[in-house]
Amino acid sequence: MTQRIAPAGRLGVALAVTATVALGLSACGGTTKSSTDKAASSAPAAAAASSADPNAATKTGLTVAFLPKQVNNPYFTISDNGGKTALTALGESYKEVGTSSGTDTAGQVSYVNTLTQQKVSAIAVSAQDPGALCTALKQAMSNGIKVVTYDSDTDAACRQLFVSQASSEALGRSEVDLLGKQLNYTGDIAILSAAQTATNQNTWIGFMEDELKKPQFAKMKLVKVAYGNDDAQTSFQQTQGLLQQYPNLKGIISPTTVGIKAAAQYLAGSKYKGKVMLTGLGTPNDMRAYVKNGTVQGFELWDPAKLGSLAAYAATALASGQISGATGQTFKAGDLGTFTVGAQGVVVLGEPTVFNAANIDQFNF
Repeated sequence: MTQRIAPAGRLGVALAVTATVALGLSACGGTTKSSTDKAASSAPAAAAASSADPNAATKTGLTVAFLPKQVNNPYFTISDNGGKTALTALGESYKEVGTSSGTDTAGQVSYVNTLTQQKVSAIAVSAQDPGALCTALKQAMSNGIKVVTYDSDTDAACRQLFVSQASSEALGRSEVDLLGKQLNYTGDIAILSAAQTATNQNTWIGFMEDELKKPQFAKMKLVKVAYGNDDAQTSFQQTQGLLQQYPNLKGIISPTTVGIKAAAQYLAGSKYKGKVMLTGLGTPNDMRAYVKNGTVQGFELWDPAKLGSLAAYAATALASGQISGATGQTFKAGDLGTFTVGAQGVVVLGEPTVFNAANIDQFNF
């Protein structure tokens, strides 16, 4: 039976970094930055009732506010800068607001309320919790503000679109497949996740658990799901704790770039290096050394900057009346191409990339 460990700490969130951007970070309180200074069963809000004109001109003078899980987090710094770049190209205004803690749901609610009072055109939010923001986001939408979630979703009725990094099913199943190949499909494994309430993490884990039911994984057993809250120290300690509690552990999946890096750091300096396999979601720049020294054989991720850019284009298309969030609608996202709104208002960026010793030096993010 799989056991789940309650979070050992309260910090951090996210994944990590991408192309050509330096990552000097420092924790601080809630900030504002401006360029001018499992889904609910109901349909996405307003999608069914709203009309849209795909040929409508893109409105000018829009303000799109990004509300990440955590400001000054390397992953969200990159993704939100991708949104800023897209909005600048469109001639629109960008701002970023948010809390310095990745588990401050009350703080996220407060920022949504403030953005509603400011009458921004659209909000792009990465939700810390699937339901905590719903009342505030529904109030924003009732005031004519368009709502897009990215990276981590709310209940579907609380937003118009969710911009997903990749298919949740593809991410969850592929990480199990990666680890299975590394372990010759045999042995006890664990998952090192982020926050216990993180919508995306929990969705991926659900598909991991389902994938493990397939016959080829019959000799692999998921013994525990641990939570590091996307805090490096907590994730490091959770990795240590897993190996102490399960000395026969053969593999770890960490679907968070903070978690996978911390786990790799622990393994690299321990007797388990090369004996306990590690995979999950990471960035090439964070994980390159661990791939080259044999701690990690392979892992995967998408481009966070493109995710933020797609969220910005989606928010602009909604605010311009080009789409409403209904299934089958399409919109253009600059150089990223044309995207189609799927079921439950989900727009998928694309397939993840697997990084290993053969290709990791081809990437710089």
